[in-house]
Amino acid sequence: MVAVLLDNPRSGFDGDARRGRFRRPSRRVLVVASVTAVPLLLIVLQIVASYNGFGGPLQSVWQDYFGTPKSMSMPWAGLALALVGLSWRRRFSTVGIAIVLDAAIAGLRVLLGGPLTVGNGAMIALTGLALVAWLGWEGPAKRNALHAAALGALLILATKVGDVWLHVTVMAGPNVLDRYVMLADHAFGEPAWLVGRALGALGPAVPAVLHWVYIELPVAAMVVAAWQLRKVAVTGSWPSHYLVRTFLVLGIVGPLFYVLFPVVGPAFAFAADGHGLQIGNLWPHHVPPLDHAPARMRFDAFTPRNCMPSMHAAWSTSIFLHSRRDTDGSPAPRWLRWGGALWVLATLTATLGFGYHYGSDLIAGAVLCLTVESALRDPERGWNRTRIQLVGAGTVLFVGLLLSYRYLALWMAEHALPAGIIVLALVAVYARAFYLAWFARTPDVHPTETAEVSAR
Repeated sequence: MVAVLLDNPRSGFDGDARRGRFRRPSRRVLVVASVTAVPLLLIVLQIVASYNGFGGPLQSVWQDYFGTPKSMSMPWAGLALALVGLSWRRRFSTVGIAIVLDAAIAGLRVLLGGPLTVGNGAMIALTGLALVAWLGWEGPAKRNALHAAALGALLILATKVGDVWLHVTVMAGPNVLDRYVMLADHAFGEPAWLVGRALGALGPAVPAVLHWVYIELPVAAMVVAAWQLRKVAVTGSWPSHYLVRTFLVLGIVGPLFYVLFPVVGPAFAFAADGHGLQIGNLWPHHVPPLDHAPARMRFDAFTPRNCMPSMHAAWSTSIFLHSRRDTDGSPAPRWLRWGGALWVLATLTATLGFGYHYGSDLIAGAVLCLTVESALRDPERGWNRTRIQLVGAGTVLFVGLLLSYRYLALWMAEHALPAGIIVLALVAVYARAFYLAWFARTPDVHPTETAEVSAR
């Protein structure tokens, strides 16, 4: 999986190897390493899951093939992403086979008394596509199909790994830091309380739509990624950077902080979903009084500590960024730009309005996204001064936010206005620097770098 993302003719590895700076591992070595690492990771996580009494990734994959899929949309999202590497004739054939299989399996499941759901056909078709391309096709058609199928499979498997990691965050320890984050949120006006009350006053329709947007984030990512990769089957050339790369790195880096900074969210720590361990049934109608002696609070053994940073904020921000322009720098179509903007707004509203996150989480998630995107965007430019400064500044800002939430939370609550202005100003300055570096002007590439890129 990793090999297909890194094996890019415009990534800069080949040029560096020719200049003798370092030797790039052969493509065969990268493929073998990736094919070995992914199953090994899934096996290890399955062992951890089985030992601790919860469902693992291999069980979930088995259900996608032969049982009741956990998600109806994810197998189809993965298959849709895999279609970008195929000709139109092969796309129609693959989708047709998937629909027939899905209908037959779903019908049999209902006859046997099971639920009406779909997804098996898409999973089987995706696997069959990879096998047919590997064993029967040659040349660019084979490479493009396997590359795209790997991306589709990666999208599906990433959700399986993420499900296990949520259990790991609980296993890491019984205590959470919600009392600190709640104090820090005073500096931002307690947005989870404000939005929660607003959603409650809008009736059931708006929350239902927002809930669908919240859980279908990977589908939105698939749409943007498929649009970015729409020319691959025709040109045979893959762009140097696209949304899947950002999603992958965010999914690796962000959840690590769940263990370092465990937070469950206001709907659990300050409302009835806390199962008796909450501070009180306060959210969203009553803002907790100022806590002058914050401390870790003990929580249950099954609620994930997956708030800090908000990965929904990070991923939806990356969808917004990649919906602005095509991979060649030209403006994206209006429907995609509007879709990306509405999706990030709806996702952020849902995270706050359902009590899943504090405002502090969203700010940290957005900064993490801009930092990771700065490290990955326009790889042709190399690690020039602009990139180093942006990644360094984003890392410092992100770590500074987490340290402030933990050690300056009471000060932020007692001096809410200046604290909020300082944090939001720093984030705004960083966002402005990001915009100027990657969107507002032509990349500042050194002449020698330009010649090297052209030579590639």
